[in-house]
Amino acid sequence: IRFSSDTWLQLQTLAKLAQAGYRAVAIDLPGKARGGTRRPLVPGTAQSDISLSSPGLGRSKDAVAPAPVGQPATGAFLKAVWEALHLDAAVLISPSLSGMYSLPFLLEHSHLLKAYVPVAPICTEKFSPEQYAQIKTPTLIVYGDQDAELGQASLANLRHLPEHRVLVLQGAGHACYLDKPDEWHRGLLAFLQQLQ
Repeated sequence: IRFSSDTWLQLQTLAKLAQAGYRAVAIDLPGKARGGTRRPLVPGTAQSDISLSSPGLGRSKDAVAPAPVGQPATGAFLKAVWEALHLDAAVLISPSLSGMYSLPFLLEHSHLLKAYVPVAPICTEKFSPEQYAQIKTPTLIVYGDQDAELGQASLANLRHLPEHRVLVLQGAGHACYLDKPDEWHRGLLAFLQQLQ
């Protein structure tokens, strides 16, 4: 399966967030890419911003990943996205591969985040419990109970974030939001509503 920002369109996550009054932005990460039409923004009544990092590599043919896959990138890429899109305090949703971008961003720029929603991201082991303990950003840790590789491993590391909650999607694998979209949307929207 090849993931991109289109995943969030097809899954109806962007539409559901817009219907709930959120401005949702799905981005493609830089790297090994294919061409395609980009549709990054679904307009809605902006109560807050939500950025969904794509779990796949980006689709810009000229984009170059700032770090090898599996190694944390600097927070500069997402910081540039924040600035280019004029995002205020926003919620960052980050599944799988996008963890190599979102975790450094969380550690370097947590003041820009209203909340963080990691979905079994990679690179959680690259940071210490002490680093995580310094972050006060509300966090919803999401994983599928059938994710044998990253689900429990990412939870073991991310549980050191002091302001976290956990959403386990029963019967779901690594891409748990695809396996259980209704549960994903319900859990995500409930978390966002409690932030207000």
